[in-house]
Amino acid sequence: MINIIYEKSKKFIQENYKILLVFIIILLLFKIELPYKIYTPGGMVDLESRIIVDDGYKADGKLGLAYVSMLKGNIPFLLMSYIIPNWDIMKDEEITYENESVEETFEKDKILMQQSIDNATFVAYKKANKEINIKKEIPHITYIDSNAQTNLELLDVINFVEDTKINDLDDLRKIISNKKVGDKVNLKITRNNKDMDAYATVYNTSDGPKIGVSIVTTYEYDLNPKLDFKMKSSESGPSGGLMMSLAIYNSLVETDITKGKKIIGTGTIDEQGNIGEIGGVKYKLLGAEKEKCDIFLVPEKNYDEAIKVKEEKHLKITIIKVKTFDEALESLKAM
Repeated sequence: MINIIYEKSKKFIQENYKILLVFIIILLLFKIELPYKIYTPGGMVDLESRIIVDDGYKADGKLGLAYVSMLKGNIPFLLMSYIIPNWDIMKDEEITYENESVEETFEKDKILMQQSIDNATFVAYKKANKEINIKKEIPHITYIDSNAQTNLELLDVINFVEDTKINDLDDLRKIISNKKVGDKVNLKITRNNKDMDAYATVYNTSDGPKIGVSIVTTYEYDLNPKLDFKMKSSESGPSGGLMMSLAIYNSLVETDITKGKKIIGTGTIDEQGNIGEIGGVKYKLLGAEKEKCDIFLVPEKNYDEAIKVKEEKHLKITIIKVKTFDEALESLKAM
């Protein structure tokens, strides 16, 4: 029986080896990834299905965040980018930070996305006069300078510095500002859910003494009404803050700010409701047009770029620039 199977398999390979060889080569071409990524027009994440507020209000229209699609830099996709309009090649080094891998940058961007969710929640609940209290502050390390003398790692959570509880970057700066160059600072951290000790040596910079790390703080809240956020593990980055704040607010208040329109946008948000600049406007705007959205909200600093793309591509979508959450809210109420 085994001999029969062997002979049939051998005969099949002999008769079809050229086709099999081509198939193997194509498979390898897709598997081999070069140090590039390909940016393409994205689409819209409908936030009504992602943001669930207890007894929340429903919208007649839609509020969504714009995103950029990114493909792996394998040979077939790279070749296709020379043919397909708006498929643009980016070097990995252009989308990562110093001494970081693509994977580390992605994990850091997930923390930045959580921070944007937290800021959006805070702004929306305050504006809607709903109850929100900080239950826990979690400071994550999101950058380590190449000059740093430390055993800290990216994504560590700092709990204590010299036995002082740390909640944010300002807390860390206050402690380090009182240290001398060369001082060894002891820290208590959490890494991969394990508590451990770490150290960092103070060194001098043009801005004064530093240990060469940057922190992003995320929060755990007590909320009334309760809020549940459903984001996918593949999603990351801080640029959804503006639209998430608007969608949360719209679920908390009776008056529907969409007025039946399909509204999409992008922009970071801080705890004061300021809207910050983002990257990838071209791909987000093209994705919004593809989704047949009515309005595209864009940070003030990205407005000129968005208008340029609209004119070059002859897009129909209405573009509105915003600097703050309140300004975005007023622009939508004035529609």
